[in-house]
Amino acid sequence: MTFYLNEAVRAIAESIRFDSSSCKRSAEMPFGKGAYDCLLHFLSLAEGMGFETHNYDGYAGDVVYGAGEEEFAILCHLDVVPAGDGWTKPPFGGIIEDGKIWGRGAVDDKGPAICALYALKQLKDEGFVPSKKIKLIVGCNEESGWACIDHYKQVATMPKTGFSPDADFPVIYAEKGILHVRLHFPVARAPFLFLEGGSSANMVCSYCCATVRSVGGARAKELGLEVVGNKLISHGKNAHGSTPEQGKNAMLPLLEYFARRNADIRRAVDCLFGDIYGLTALADETGHLTLSPDIVKYRKGELQILCDIRYPATMSAEAVHEKLALFGVKYETVHHQPPLFHEKDSPLIQTLLAVYEECTGEKAEPIAIGGGTYARALENGVGFGPEMAGDAPVIHQADEYITIERVELLLNMYKMAIERSTK
Repeated sequence: MTFYLNEAVRAIAESIRFDSSSCKRSAEMPFGKGAYDCLLHFLSLAEGMGFETHNYDGYAGDVVYGAGEEEFAILCHLDVVPAGDGWTKPPFGGIIEDGKIWGRGAVDDKGPAICALYALKQLKDEGFVPSKKIKLIVGCNEESGWACIDHYKQVATMPKTGFSPDADFPVIYAEKGILHVRLHFPVARAPFLFLEGGSSANMVCSYCCATVRSVGGARAKELGLEVVGNKLISHGKNAHGSTPEQGKNAMLPLLEYFARRNADIRRAVDCLFGDIYGLTALADETGHLTLSPDIVKYRKGELQILCDIRYPATMSAEAVHEKLALFGVKYETVHHQPPLFHEKDSPLIQTLLAVYEECTGEKAEPIAIGGGTYARALENGVGFGPEMAGDAPVIHQADEYITIERVELLLNMYKMAIERSTK
């Protein structure tokens, strides 16, 4: 049995019980009480193991081991996206059942963060002396802006090399560029009084509603809309914004309902869901561009739609902006992260690939993803787990979970990865 498996399972469940989605903020708690308390819980665990820890003003923290001049980072995050709809388990219950730990953050990214901590504890117990100073860094704002990383870089030293256990196995050599844009589609003679949907810029919209003067019941039923008085409600399914095909966007049926009698709304649907200007045709070896309209609001005579765009890693953001300009509407960039791209034969990638193959018995090749990780905060950073090909998609979805079997694998794999990368 893996050392610390039971302790890690218990700690993951405890961490899940903090609703660390972004909420009301204060000077002491820059991302809200839930994120702050979750950070304190993590650092308290590490202190109890005898590690040196630091709390950087509630923005981020780190756990330090070793004293080498060169530094190595394991970058994780403790914040989560909102729970969303459709759960059959309490999203912040941390229930351990059916060989799984259930709750928001189980995979993204509390489970892997705690596995990395207990892997470091096992190395410490064995007397391992790294040649590099190891920093296990945990941020509290990865899902909504990265202010935690910006603050960390101001008050501490960010290592140049490391990995983030917030992606996929076997190892990530490239991450697409991330572009969040808010488009403003003017709507003349809007056929509704109110329209709003979505809860996070990087999560497929699972709920959208509109208030109308009168309802066309047959058409609403045909599109699967729920009618409650003078409200039309559309239900969808959450998914990560980088993989919109794994969800069901609640925005589309509701906009389609109105588009049949309003040309302005039809244009918005055609641009974003019909992709008439071919954004998703942009592609390279790291895959096609993905486009996910995730938040919509009707304000001051226009539909304001916030979209999550993941563009190919060898392309520039300018190529995307050229396509967006064809829409002919005002838009602004809300958030942008340039792509990450490394050569597949780099020493770090080959080290981690060897760890994966030894632990799983599978030959593999480095892969590219549409998701974005803290690896981008490093000059030489890559994503390393925890998801594997064939896993059920649970990140940013209802009933997120991590299996206890995967926790055991992560404990072993991260221990080996840290040891071989810092010996």
